[in-house]
Amino acid sequence: MTTILKPIELTEIAGVRIGNAQNEEAKTGVTVVIFEEGAKVGVDVSGGGPASRETPLASPITADNPVNAICLSGGSAFGLAASDGVMRYLEERKMGYDTGFAYVPLVLQSCIFDLGLGSSTIRPDSAMGYEACVNAEKNIVKHGNIGAGCGATVGKILGMEQSTKTGLGVAAVSVGGLQMAAVVALNALGDIFDPTTGTKIAGLKNPEGDGFLDTCEQLYQISAPTDLFQGNTTIGIVITNGDFSKAEMNKIAAMTRNAYGRCINPVGTMADGDTIYAACTGKVKADVNMAGTLAAKVMEMAIIDAVNSAKY
Repeated sequence: MTTILKPIELTEIAGVRIGNAQNEEAKTGVTVVIFEEGAKVGVDVSGGGPASRETPLASPITADNPVNAICLSGGSAFGLAASDGVMRYLEERKMGYDTGFAYVPLVLQSCIFDLGLGSSTIRPDSAMGYEACVNAEKNIVKHGNIGAGCGATVGKILGMEQSTKTGLGVAAVSVGGLQMAAVVALNALGDIFDPTTGTKIAGLKNPEGDGFLDTCEQLYQISAPTDLFQGNTTIGIVITNGDFSKAEMNKIAAMTRNAYGRCINPVGTMADGDTIYAACTGKVKADVNMAGTLAAKVMEMAIIDAVNSAKY
């Protein structure tokens, strides 16, 4: 890291809380980020099979209402039920869009496919989403086999037997008054690299389990249309105390995708549902190009953390 970037905790960003809940035996879970005063949110979807909820709220052509929470979970599309619990928690606290008849919380969610590890019949549900919100009251940053990263793995082109366990990664830095954090559930088809060294740090293992094969080399050997579905998708959030428009937050989300490209290979395939949310909560003025570049750097750090903090 350059000397101008100062490591901080995500919890130093005012008005942002994070919480997790999981079923460790089933290897699935929920991570929720709550914005106490709401956030402007953009999104970038680069994978071919996203499981998501309310993503149009992040479009610059939809109403500019503040988003109350972003939820990341396992369980594939079944895991979208977790947002019901998040909405119940927020409504109880009168957090949401006041319609005059009820507070309607605005909650975005994306899911990874983790049904191939642990139990395929136990998925994040409303109770787990609510529990993650309750745990967010403690606002403790956790990493690894926790929350949405509980059942995350990478390098699955030859099946789960040769994959590497990964998890939930978190990183945060400041540059002057601008703060930027990233949260990622790393669950890719591809191999994972540390872009600062070019070293492969996770991915497709050889049959002996003592080294790596090359996922791209395996992909190049496919000569006809093939269903590569092995349960993938990398989902993440970048959060800043900057002051940007929703259109600018969409650009920051798109620029953050560069971290996926630098760390994951192959990435954004039809067998992935790769998605990045970008949220701003503050009043710090900054250049959008600088913020997008910084967001990609912090997401790189979170991806590496998702490898280093995970274990079987």
